[in-house]
Amino acid sequence: MQLLRVQPYVRSLEISQAMIEAGVAAIERFPEELAQTLSRLNAEQIATKTLPGKWTVSQVVHHTADSHMNAFIRCKLALTEDVPTIKPYEEADWAQRVDAGTETPARLSLELLTALHGRWTKLLKSLQPDEWKRGYFHPGEKREFLLEEVVCLYAWHGRNHLAHIHELMQAKGWG
Repeated sequence: MQLLRVQPYVRSLEISQAMIEAGVAAIERFPEELAQTLSRLNAEQIATKTLPGKWTVSQVVHHTADSHMNAFIRCKLALTEDVPTIKPYEEADWAQRVDAGTETPARLSLELLTALHGRWTKLLKSLQPDEWKRGYFHPGEKREFLLEEVVCLYAWHGRNHLAHIHELMQAKGWG
């Protein structure tokens, strides 16, 4: 298993075609990488908090599904409207709902991510160069996000949460 390390997101002001392609590839791979990681864990391990006071592995999986569903919809809005203002959501509150808790199998969100990333990747691969410059306004961040940045951000987001699970596995000596 290749060990991933948690890294902060670093916003790039200049995004190249190579960065976009790498982002799309990471988004495409994420569900399979997550599935491979989860296959090494049993139910008790999946119910373990990644860090004290943080989410369980299961909650991390549910959170990525929630987050990436929102991101997919935001991309579609950006492609069909002129700089739409998106609605932020309270991810910590979403993580407390029963559908995102440890009692809901992580497998359900993994299946959702697999289907979602399949559609998202198909959409992203279809974009023309000028479409990467379309974006949405995030009122919480008080700025516009262009799709070229969004793809880099969510590629990082998936890797980052996968790294949280990998670091827990290493700390506990699991697999």
